Amino acid sequence: MRPASALRTLLALAAFRLLLHTLTNGQYGFHRDELATLDDARHLAWGYVAYPPLAPLVARLALELFGSAPVAVRFFTALAQCIAMVVAGLMARELGGGRWAQIVTALAVAVSPVSMSAGHLFQYVSFDFLWAVVTVYFVIRLLNSGNPRWWLAIGAAIGLGLMTRYTIAWLVAGLAVGFLLTPARRFLMSRSLLAGAAVTLVIILPNLIWQASHGFISLDFLRTIHARDIRIGRTDGFLWKQLVVPAHPFTLPLWIAGLLFYFRKPEGERYRALGWAFVAALIFFATARARAYYTAPLYPMLLAAGAVSASKWPRWARGLNWAGLAAALGLGIAFVLPAAPIGSRWFEALIRVNGDLREEIGWQELVDEVASIHDSLPAEERASAGILTGNYGEAGAIDLYGPAHGLPPALSRVNSFWLRGYGDSPPQTLIVVGLSPDFVKANFASCESKGTISNRFGVANEETDYHKYLWVCRGVREPWPEFWRKIKAWA
Repeated sequence: MRPASALRTLLALAAFRLLLHTLTNGQYGFHRDELATLDDARHLAWGYVAYPPLAPLVARLALELFGSAPVAVRFFTALAQCIAMVVAGLMARELGGGRWAQIVTALAVAVSPVSMSAGHLFQYVSFDFLWAVVTVYFVIRLLNSGNPRWWLAIGAAIGLGLMTRYTIAWLVAGLAVGFLLTPARRFLMSRSLLAGAAVTLVIILPNLIWQASHGFISLDFLRTIHARDIRIGRTDGFLWKQLVVPAHPFTLPLWIAGLLFYFRKPEGERYRALGWAFVAALIFFATARARAYYTAPLYPMLLAAGAVSASKWPRWARGLNWAGLAAALGLGIAFVLPAAPIGSRWFEALIRVNGDLREEIGWQELVDEVASIHDSLPAEERASAGILTGNYGEAGAIDLYGPAHGLPPALSRVNSFWLRGYGDSPPQTLIVVGLSPDFVKANFASCESKGTISNRFGVANEETDYHKYLWVCRGVREPWPEFWRKIKAWA
């Protein structure tokens, strides 16, 4: 007999979380990564340099339905995380957990640092997390029911995951190992598996065609970014960071209990493929020298199993678990969500802990400064002047806020901005944003400094510290095709 469902409570918790994100997501501005995705949303395609097409498509839907305010755009990422916590709770029910286990699972998933951040920022990470949770849920339904038709649902979830972020392939590889090492291998002989694979292929085929027509440009991007991450130390400490990054440290007892659950008889025997899937995927990520947060989508299945085990803990242990979840939620609200008023002591502590939030400050002011420089140009020069930016945040900000000032679309040397090129009539005068003195000296006949980037709050971030220069430059030293090819920079 299946345990009682806590669906109503799970939906109420998800609604509360959605309200929490709605109340806080408009506090600051966009992050540079969001600005890039929003710009790609205005140039819909079956692929982009940095990611597959689903996140920009959802961003376009958000722009069309709700407008370009941060809280409006972020509605769908907040919703994705709310759905993920509900599905995780239902996962616990499929594993034999009652109402208590389902609620604990949903809360444990909700307070994980990656999930809470993914409910705030509009990034592909948010949807990648959701598809991974849905995929595992469907796998559990397959293992419970013995009905091979669940492969069709699994194939659809994997296809949507691959159209969101390619790293879900590591989860798929882990599941393959898990099925091969356990009696669940019998499901691999089903025709429905081939049908599920066909569903995946149909979903991802447009992106495969796009990649082939662009020389699989994303592979070059991914190799470059991965090499950079290794070089600057972002992949260091992968294994010990598993204790604090993908799931909240206060849920450590839960997910360890969950991993043990899958290898314990008799309750975990049916689901052992998931235990091996986690172990294999973790090894794959570690061997590939991935960043610690890449594994976050693997942990909900451990938290769900751990909550099932924890329902049998002594009352005092369950009480400590509730206290840990409450503390994790409080810390998340305090130091992950953008709840602090700018300039307050709380805000100063917040941006020391969560550096991403400092990158949400000052984009409109940057565009105001660029507009002022543009307006100062002679009329005949202003009509054909362009704007060249050093990173996708600057380019995305100019394309989002610049039309109100009459600014032309930004040119940039990074990612899909670079791929879209410089147009049929390249400008002879350029307002150059965020590029160094060495860069402009090497590439232009003459440049005039126009000051540096700042913001009215005095918040130090990448723009004010590392990409702060503003210039007016004339006379590209090489023909535009050679100049454009040379300045390409994946970021």
